[in-house]
Amino acid sequence: MKNSRILTASLAAVSLLTVSARVTDPNTGERKVSRTVLGGAGGAVAGGLLGGLIGGKTGRIIGAAAGGIGGGVIGYKMDQQIKELEEQTAGTGVDVSETDGGEAILVNLPDGVTFSTGSYTISPGFRDLLDRVAGSLRQYPNSLIDVYGHTDTTGSATTNQRLSEQRAQAVANYLISQGVSSSRVRWMGFGETRLKVSTGDNVNEPLNRRVEIKIVPFDQRDIEAAQSQGM
Repeated sequence: MKNSRILTASLAAVSLLTVSARVTDPNTGERKVSRTVLGGAGGAVAGGLLGGLIGGKTGRIIGAAAGGIGGGVIGYKMDQQIKELEEQTAGTGVDVSETDGGEAILVNLPDGVTFSTGSYTISPGFRDLLDRVAGSLRQYPNSLIDVYGHTDTTGSATTNQRLSEQRAQAVANYLISQGVSSSRVRWMGFGETRLKVSTGDNVNEPLNRRVEIKIVPFDQRDIEAAQSQGM
């Protein structure tokens, strides 16, 4: 039963990738068709994870630069942003950590501080927390931002996939509404396919119901490298 649920969720996720769009290949720099899907208001895009980022890093850096994001904040240190995020979210249940071998920041927003059961409407308490995160993202503008939605195994895989997408999009759009450049933000829902705690079918597990915000810094050298590949 569990395998069939994962397969169903995986097929639902794959269905997100059936709309063609032209992007820059991060390896060759060539413009070619990539299977991605536009994700609603605010310019959010849900697509495949390429090199740890939705849609790939190269094209997104070019897009962010074109959107007015400059290259290289002098003296920027990722550990400083992590420290500030930890202080700003202290006591909320939010976990802030390094990820991708120390190349990115992961902000884990657990079920208890995000949405009501079965809902993708951002609650007033959650808005205050997201305001603090958005403030950090504005303070450190030289980064790309992914928002990932996850659920537990309660309910159908199809419903969970859709709910995870809706929650990820809601958070992405809220960050954009608070002044975070839309050129930096993408979102994606994983449903129940990436469980933090492995469980059986129809298990209510709060740790699996979460939204994650991934912050990937870049500098002027990254912009120049991306632009040279995109030529």
